[in-house]
Amino acid sequence: QVQLVESGGGLVQAGGSLRLSCAASGRTFSRYSMAWFRQAPGKEREFVARIGWSGGYLYYVDSVRGRFTISRDNAKNTVYLQMNSLKPEDTAVYYCAGAVILTMDANEYDYWGQGTQVTVSS
Repeated sequence: QVQLVESGGGLVQAGGSLRLSCAASGRTFSRYSMAWFRQAPGKEREFVARIGWSGGYLYYVDSVRGRFTISRDNAKNTVYLQMNSLKPEDTAVYYCAGAVILTMDANEYDYWGQGTQVTVSS
């Protein structure tokens, strides 16, 4: 079992930055590829970024590429999402998730955090 706990969300003005963290319990963190998803009010959950087991295989949704950076520290059992140049349309609840395979499909992720709210004001 892996438990995921996100932190770092908050209210920021457009153009600002936030860094989300996702801390994982257990000793098997490095066996999982990790991803960030987000869900805005009235919208479906959306893939944002993923990272492979050792930090490679990075992939981003087009709307955040060049502004967001996903990274992980397996020694700290933590995955991060650095978000720069934030826009009001980035407002959502952000979730981290873990999967044994490399995928962008939310249905393939085995573990999910509780989410952290990110609000970007214009």
